[in-house]
This record gives sequence, C-alpha cells and structure tokens, in this order.
Amino acid sequence: MKLLRLKITDPAGFRSLQPGFEVHFLREWNYSEAREFNPYIMAGPNGSGKSNVLEVLAAIFYHIECMYLDYRPASLEYDEIENPQGFRSDIASPNGFEVEYYISAPATFNISGIQDYAHIKIVKENGKSPLIYWINRNLFDVKGAKILTSNEAKEVLPDFVLGYSSGENEILSLPFFKMRFIHFDEYKDYLNRQSSYSSVPEGRLTFLNSEFNQAIVLSNLLLQKIEQLKPYKDEVGVEDIKSFRIIIKNYIKLDKAHVTEDLEDTINFQKNIVETSEDEYGEIHYRLNITQNLDTIIQKLKNCSTCSYYDSEADELYLDYWVNEETKGAFAHNFESAIGLFQAFQILLTLNLYTVNEKLKKELHKSKSLYVNETVPTLASDERIMRFKDLWIQKSGIATNILSKSLSDGEHQFLHSLGLCLLYKDKNCLFLLDEPETHFNPGWRAKFITGIRNCFKDKESDSTMREMLITTHTPYLISDSKKEYVLVFNKSASQTIEVTRPDYNTLGASINKISMKTFGRTETIGGYAEKQLNDIKKRFEAGAPKQELIDEVNNLLGDSVEKVLFIKRVLDSMEGE
Repeated sequence: MKLLRLKITDPAGFRSLQPGFEVHFLREWNYSEAREFNPYIMAGPNGSGKSNVLEVLAAIFYHIECMYLDYRPASLEYDEIENPQGFRSDIASPNGFEVEYYISAPATFNISGIQDYAHIKIVKENGKSPLIYWINRNLFDVKGAKILTSNEAKEVLPDFVLGYSSGENEILSLPFFKMRFIHFDEYKDYLNRQSSYSSVPEGRLTFLNSEFNQAIVLSNLLLQKIEQLKPYKDEVGVEDIKSFRIIIKNYIKLDKAHVTEDLEDTINFQKNIVETSEDEYGEIHYRLNITQNLDTIIQKLKNCSTCSYYDSEADELYLDYWVNEETKGAFAHNFESAIGLFQAFQILLTLNLYTVNEKLKKELHKSKSLYVNETVPTLASDERIMRFKDLWIQKSGIATNILSKSLSDGEHQFLHSLGLCLLYKDKNCLFLLDEPETHFNPGWRAKFITGIRNCFKDKESDSTMREMLITTHTPYLISDSKKEYVLVFNKSASQTIEVTRPDYNTLGASINKISMKTFGRTETIGGYAEKQLNDIKKRFEAGAPKQELIDEVNNLLGDSVEKVLFIKRVLDSMEGE
C-alpha cells in the first residue's frame, strides 16, 4: 500500500494531534513513484506528535480489522448488559478520521484487467461506523459500487500492519497487543471445535517486539538467500547459525472450572479435548494438549531437527539442530519461505498467553492504559509453550562460536529491524517503526535506510507496494532520504501540531546542516564543552591575555567550528592592535 492522506476529524483529536490535523504523504506530483520504496522519515522534537501518527494509524487499522474479522472472541463482543465495553464499530479512538491510500487492485474485482492502483478511502464520522470507498473502481469494474461490502473491504486492506518500537512506546503497542490476544482466542476456538488450523492468524496486526527476536533471526538465517543476508555479515559480522534448540511444552494443567461440556461456552475448554487422571487420594486432575492443533507444524520442525527427545515427565519435546546445508534444505522443503517458518514460530509463541484469564482479556480489550503490558503475567521459562535456547552463531573475527544472547543491544536491534523487513518484503505491508535505530552507532545509522532499501531490492518484490513510516531523532536517516519523504513535526505556540517538508535538499545533506535546519540545533558541540568555551569568551571580552586564551582553548577543546571561529576572532583582534 501507499499512504496518501490522514486526517483526524474527531472533535477530541487523538493524543497530541488536534481536531482537523492532516498530513499528506504521497502527493499528486509524486504519484509516478508509487511503486518505488521510499520510507517516510518523521522527525522533530520530543512531544511534537510524530509518534502519535504511528499510534493513530495502528488504532485505525485495529478498528477496521475488528469490524471484518470472521472470528471475534466473547471478551470483545458488545452486549448492552453483559459486556457494555465490548467492540462497537461506531465507537473508536479516534472517533472520526479519514485515511486514503493506494493498493494493488485485487484480481478478484478487477474485471477490466488493467494494471493500476486501487484508490481507497476510509471515512469514519463521529458516532458512525467507518465506510470504505473504492474511489476509482470504475476503472476496474464499471458496475461495481464505490462503497465496499465486508468481503470486498478485506481485499483492499494491507496484508499486514507491522509495528516495532525500540523503546517503551506502550501506546503504539496497545492495539497490536490486543490483536495478539485475538490470535490466541482464535486458535483456542479452533481447538475447541477440533477444526483444522491454518497456522496463520486472521488478524493482520503484528507487533514485532524483542520477544520475536530469535524467531526473526532464525527464520532469516535459515531460509533467506545469501546475498540478502549480506548486511548481517558486513555490519554485524554474523556469518551463519551453528546450532540451536527449540523446546515445546505440549500439555498445560487446568482447573475444573475451566473445563466445560456446554457447546455454547467459548470461554473454557471443551471436556472432550481434555485429559483427566485420578491421583492416589481420589482427586481428579485435568490437562490439555494445547498444541494438538499444531501437530503438522511441530512434525515439520521435528523433520528438520538433527535429533529430538521427548521428556515424558515434563511433557516437553526437545528439538536440537546442528545447522549445515542439509538442515537448511530440510527447512526449505518443510516451510518453503522465511516468512512461512516465522509464522509457525509466531503461533507457537502466541500460545504463551494461555495463563491470561477471561477477566483480564476483557479489561485489555477495553483498556487505554499506557501500562497494559504490565498487567499480563510473565511466564517462567519452563512454563512457556515454546522457547528457544542455546542459539550459537558464527561471528567473523572470533575464533569460537558465540551465543546470540552475547550480542550487543545495537547488534540485536540491527538484526531485528532489518530482519523484519526481509521477512515481509513480498507482502503489501504497512510498517510502523518507532525510533528503530536508537542503539546504532553513527556508521549504522548512516547506512540504515540503505540497508532497508536493499531488503526490498529483490525482483520478486517489484509488484509489491509497501509503506513504511519511521520516527527518528537522528539526522543520518534524513540525509539518506529525499525531502519529499521527510516530514518535520513541530508544536506551535498554540500547541497545535504542524507538519512540513524541509525547504532544502536533504539527500546527501551534511549532518550539521540537518541538525541546524531540521532540529534547530545551532551548536555542533556538547553542552559542557559549550559552557567551557563561553567562559573563555567572557574572559576574552574582559581583556584577558589573548595568546594565553588561544593556548588554553587549544589544550582544552577538540577541533570544532565553534573553536575555530573563536580563535579567528581573537587573532583578528590581535591584528588590529
């Protein structure tokens, strides 16, 4: 997809975005670049609203998803008496908005067969359900209505909406976190009905936080082409994976209260899928093989393993992998693609939410809290349905293999942020990345946008339309982007958020120029050094010996524009004497 425009029409606004806030992305004179990959770099001071744009897009697409899901859990369903805080399509946050974008025209409804973009507009008026319009549908189907039905609307939404934050942006993660619980309940529903599960959740929102780091790294190193992994090797020095272990816990213990024979009960587990046993005291114990609907996935993982062992006492399956070309070939045969393997890992990791009760889920679905993640219990390692262990990698410049856990924060972040781009490169995705480069050194920051572009260079990706929004405080990302794709956020004296594009050519601009023009930073040295220099300037103005001041400033401070200008000022004054 390619975003065109976002407008907030809710009279209450959204976070710091005022009512009437509007931002234009791809503009009319740049429409010819719609197929090109150009991430939007969103820069500005803290509190200027740039992250709120990511948050509002996540909230909007979460709301649209919930409208059209085939499966919605009981905790989400609205009931005037039983669940008055449940989902209603006519109430959202924000409660009024407009979003326009291009997306590849779905073949199902492209009667004319022309190659062009579908122009989609989503409109939600205050107190009404959103409507999705196909603005240029007449180009593809002269008889088709512009207002789309539920089934038609699903075809013109992005394949995935992906979120990532290197910090603790709980507001961005909130709708994604809610969707993760919907993914879990969807699996649980299939399990109760003993229906076959496809392994890919219906909901399109996925938040790729650090929990998925090892899954992302493994999926890419096992199944991506060697040339696509070049940044991993060149920048981080990761040559290859040597070995790793996957541990899968099949059974969970249940209380009697969570077992039901009522077929209408969608909250608890059906008795016919639960195993019972009686202890020596006559007490009945209940347990459930929670992974039984993923037997095909688990068997595929087992097919690829070097060896496996089932611990009957702990009910845990150990899968060990000594990685060579044959191992990678086995993964390619069983999972076909890196994203296929990742999605298998994703649903297994989602099952780690099994301890969250219905009351907490209901609270989560209606929550606007910034601390929602803190209310969800963190499982001990041996209580998780799936976990990775002992991921050993080969790193250039180091004689022995090392554990992936020993990589630095910056190395983890680099592998993670570029890795998620590699995984979803062939999908029509909306990427929402909040300061993804915070732990990078200056060299990596300078190469980050280039690295992302390289992820999407594959010819197989040419027909795919991806959109990416990146918030940042670093000028390096701006220097690697054309000004048409740089959005500068500022808060006016009246506290309204304003978005402009730079009035200078940003591509290749120096870091100093960007710091001054975009971030308003006129100094090129740190605050403490600036204070020291100002103290020396005051002594100069008070008549202190000039040569002594020059010697002092040379000994005290490193080279900088500020130091050179001061010394020139002193020398000029000496010439005039």
